Amino acid sequence: MKSRFKIIAELGKVRISLPVSLSALTGYVMFTGDLHAQAWLLALGVFFMSCSSGALNHWQESEIDAKMPRTKNRPIPSGKISRNGALAVAVGFAAVGSLILILSNPVMALILSWVTLFSYNLVYTPLKKVTAFAVIPGSIVGAFPPLIGWAGAGGNLASEIILIVASFFFIGQIPHFWLLLLMFGGQYKLAGLPSLNQIFNDGQLKRITYTWILTTIAAALIVIFFVFSNSILMFVLLFYTFYLLFSLSVAVFSQKEFAVRPAFLKLNLLYLLMMFFLIADALLRVSNVEANI
Repeated sequence: MKSRFKIIAELGKVRISLPVSLSALTGYVMFTGDLHAQAWLLALGVFFMSCSSGALNHWQESEIDAKMPRTKNRPIPSGKISRNGALAVAVGFAAVGSLILILSNPVMALILSWVTLFSYNLVYTPLKKVTAFAVIPGSIVGAFPPLIGWAGAGGNLASEIILIVASFFFIGQIPHFWLLLLMFGGQYKLAGLPSLNQIFNDGQLKRITYTWILTTIAAALIVIFFVFSNSILMFVLLFYTFYLLFSLSVAVFSQKEFAVRPAFLKLNLLYLLMMFFLIADALLRVSNVEANI
């Protein structure tokens, strides 16, 4: 039973699905300023929908995964589960996620969840076989979770606030993926996938990735100054953002070999801090309003 659960969790890409659900929760709390039961049910529903997308991706790319050292031990290529079994898991995740969302939140949350799955599995995943630049349109997937949360709370999707936050997560997906290319890009060639490593050398790819990191930092600054209301949270996030800018600038322009993994972890920490701080800011804002009434 434990091994089966581990296989199902790996198919659902739980380590990715958890931040996705946190991103949706962020959008919800930003609008309501509350963490009641509906918020947690929305996060749970989005988690299962993200797991479905992950399992479906395993099913779609099992032959490619078998050719790359980084992915050859995934459940399908390693023989831990059949392709049909993985597809059944994906369908099960989608059914559970859809049921939770439709019973607990406005229908728009469910619609956007399915649009996210469609964008990732039926647009981005096939596009990876066609162009090395698939990550740019594919990064729109990162913008959807906070929109799902905002819509689930009853917010207007045309709101400037949520669009600023969604844009940050859209932009942030691009350097996130290109840092992965710097670590594992050579394996894409083994799998017959087009890769930026076949177009640019490591130095060029490093500078392009750095440009997108600067763009992500600029997007973070826009969120900090136009969305946040708590000055302490703003200061802490500003401090980390400028630390990230300084440390990655030194790493990129020094004569030493660029340490990609630390840069990858530091950038991901910015995304996590942004989500936690946006939640905290919304909760504190509502708390302050209630205290002044």
